[in-house]
Amino acid sequence: MSLDNSPPPVANGEPVYSIVVPVLNEQGAAPALAREIATAFGDRLIEILFVDDGSTDDTVALLSVSAKQIPRLRILRHRRTAGQSRAIRTGVLAARASIIVTLDGDGQNDPADAPAMAAALAADAGLGLIGGVRRLRRDSRSKRWASKAANAIRRGLLGDGAEDTGCGLKVFRRDAYLLLPYFDHNHRYLPALMQREGFQVAYVGVNHRQRQNGQSKYNNWARFWGSVSDLAGVMWLGSRRRDHGGVDSL
Repeated sequence: MSLDNSPPPVANGEPVYSIVVPVLNEQGAAPALAREIATAFGDRLIEILFVDDGSTDDTVALLSVSAKQIPRLRILRHRRTAGQSRAIRTGVLAARASIIVTLDGDGQNDPADAPAMAAALAADAGLGLIGGVRRLRRDSRSKRWASKAANAIRRGLLGDGAEDTGCGLKVFRRDAYLLLPYFDHNHRYLPALMQREGFQVAYVGVNHRQRQNGQSKYNNWARFWGSVSDLAGVMWLGSRRRDHGGVDSL
């Protein structure tokens, strides 16, 4: 797959990176996370998009207060809950930069890891996505075990080489993402879907932090049963791929 992967424009204050953060009832984590993201990227030209997926707590109200201190912060809100993949897509569609950074809204991803990942993607025209791999995970033993098993099964069936597709910290090219088929939960399969379109994917180790507020929106069994049909669908998509070998402009 060939795209215009030249460095994103910086003229007229346009952002170089768009940081997209999906949130649902994260009033205890979201405002602090917004400040951390702004601090991590320093004076780089960025925009921060928090996409609220229909929260019923004070997440939006508190983020609105934060936006007064963080001019680069934009808030989008779903009128009803539509899921993490839809929230990410909403943010990407609204983003102005050609390189997207995603982080989970619970604060467990460390924003300090994001600038280096974004710079690495910008410097390598062959890459479509860089995925984070959580080291020393701060989750319960059962959650770590379930994630390890699920990743092994998925990696064996899809051959995408992803050790930790559940890590919310990812960096990818906006135009590449918009070529991918959209479906609920597709954020868990971005490496395989990127590879299906001919893009290269890389992985780097990242920090993982203890959740300080709120509670997880997933449980192991619900995620398992939901992933069965998703995995079958992604395998089917992979089997239907046909490679044109490149495109020549005549």
